[in-house]
Amino acid sequence: MKKIIVLLVVLLAFAKGNAQLLNPVKWTTQIEKKADGNYVLTFNGMIDTGWHLYSQFTAEGGSLPLEVLFKNQKGNFELIGKTKESKTKTAYNDIFEVNETFFEKKAQLTQEIHLTNPKLAKVEVSLNYQVCKEACINLEKNFTFIIPSSSKEEAPVLLIDTVTAQPVTTPVLNIKEVSDKNQSDTNPAPVPAPEKGLLSIFIIAFFSGFAALLTPCVFPMIPMTVSFFTKQSKTKSAGIRNAIFYGVAIIVIYVFLGVLVTWLFGADALNALSTNVWFNLIFFILLVVFAASFLGAFEIMLPNSWANKVDSQADRGGMIGILFMALALAIVSFSCTGPIVGTLLVQAASKGGIAPIVGMLGFSLALALPFMLFAMFPGWLNSLPKSGGWLNTVKVVLGFLELALAFKFLSNADLVLQLHLLEREVFLAIWIAIFGTLALYLFGKITLPHDSPMSHISVGRLSLGLVVLSFTVYMIPGLWGAPLQLINAFPPPMEYSESPLGIVGSSVTTNASVSALPDGAKLGPHQIVVFDDYEKGLAYAKTVNKPIMLDFTGHACVNCRKMENNVWSDERILTILKNQVVLISLYVDDKRALPKNEQLVSKMTGESIETIGDKWTDFMISTYKTNTQPLYVLTDLEGNSLNLKQPTISFVSIDEYEVWLKEGIAKFKK
Repeated sequence: MKKIIVLLVVLLAFAKGNAQLLNPVKWTTQIEKKADGNYVLTFNGMIDTGWHLYSQFTAEGGSLPLEVLFKNQKGNFELIGKTKESKTKTAYNDIFEVNETFFEKKAQLTQEIHLTNPKLAKVEVSLNYQVCKEACINLEKNFTFIIPSSSKEEAPVLLIDTVTAQPVTTPVLNIKEVSDKNQSDTNPAPVPAPEKGLLSIFIIAFFSGFAALLTPCVFPMIPMTVSFFTKQSKTKSAGIRNAIFYGVAIIVIYVFLGVLVTWLFGADALNALSTNVWFNLIFFILLVVFAASFLGAFEIMLPNSWANKVDSQADRGGMIGILFMALALAIVSFSCTGPIVGTLLVQAASKGGIAPIVGMLGFSLALALPFMLFAMFPGWLNSLPKSGGWLNTVKVVLGFLELALAFKFLSNADLVLQLHLLEREVFLAIWIAIFGTLALYLFGKITLPHDSPMSHISVGRLSLGLVVLSFTVYMIPGLWGAPLQLINAFPPPMEYSESPLGIVGSSVTTNASVSALPDGAKLGPHQIVVFDDYEKGLAYAKTVNKPIMLDFTGHACVNCRKMENNVWSDERILTILKNQVVLISLYVDDKRALPKNEQLVSKMTGESIETIGDKWTDFMISTYKTNTQPLYVLTDLEGNSLNLKQPTISFVSIDEYEVWLKEGIAKFKK
């Protein structure tokens, strides 16, 4: 009897260890009548400790954003505004290089609707969202809101969570949870480090402020303004005090601009807008206009009446007069500083949160410091170079940089739409042309409208020209597939190119030539031949008599990318993956629809299998009783796991991965 009990305990422990279907968010919901025909739908989510639920407004290119889908909206009701969210947090994800917005511990969503069909009895809503901890899970939950009867009040009902089979104890009004559908993804919760993203914005803005100092609109103002304070003040200490207040006033004006931008659009809205295709296109056009202005095509200026009115107030004297002097500087220098400030705000918007404020603080601090320091140490003025043609050179260089940056935003839009109009080679060719032209300009081979005549170039200009030329030459091998690590964050990724292997490497692969790839295969990470369809991969494995390695992965899977970049790239692992196994990568977040004849209802979950991702998710859950990635499985040609002690493996070290692979392959060969 004891042996039977022990055996049952072991079996239960094994079942628990292998059934890893997770459901970290428990939902309760309610509906409230607000006015005739108007109702407020509320979703309350309790999030397990350590898990993050990602917001609707989290940055594109990172974790998957929450989606609220109203299934029976057409002809029945209208949405009043957007779905509102409770308090969220923002953290920098250094893998995706974006600030991600998420909920911790609890989340609340509210949506007001207006009924256009008075006979409507229920509202059907689906929530699609991603939650992450060490691994990530995509969940889809469907809710039915029963419209309250005007004759009587419905009693609260108890929700039963269909994954855990446990009751959700918070009572809800007129709500029944229909189903929840587990999918999985692989992006780990981001390490809370928002200061890294903000610090980068501050540093970029600070150096941009110094660049603005060296433009024709600002640089000549330094000695003039400092001399005014030192000569017009009764004492030296008063002059220093006034100059410091002048610098503080500059900072206040620009920080106020950052606060205004954040307040007008909202921290989350800025982040959402910046990842939108249309706003990336608008940013592209805006930066091209700024670049054209710096290159001398035209001047971007505020109305003269503004400058005249502010200048008249500056004559009042005292602290108020100094404040208006700072405002006058901001307005008069706008033709030079405006494009820089605009670019900074665009960049800051891509970070979201308080980034516009931090950006303006860094910019204005650099702009204000010289006025304060030269007032304290007026002797330093003698060391300043004289104004001249070099100031316009600075402006032109900034124009070329603006133009290059503009194409980054155009590239973002192209990547989102997957149009392949601005692939890696095209992007690099444009940058090579831009920086090559800049090098010719610095060498004096090209002149622009506002340039002064010159008989020779300075040593400084020659040195800068050599740096730019070297950078241009550095980018050229990128056309043939070089990784270009120095600028890898700017051009599209290697796989988003006309030839992922480069022009030279496109005719050579490790396993086979591109033209001789097996049916259904493609070149994956590190030129590994990979299948994304199980049946085709299995058929090929049978022809070559090799074991299969199943790679359950996702397009937005950070840990998957880490494994591919850090573990698969090791020579020991790479040799095995290229020569000893058939790799089948199954993307559980593939949203492409299955053919109608392949769409079915899952025997495991009872959910509809409508997309390719649904198919592989159901395969993973049904066969391996888990819904997290990355997940690797070595199987024989009949689909049986080869590693009996550890049938599946996830995020591990190179040594562990190698041992696991060799054990499975050895079992296959017996």
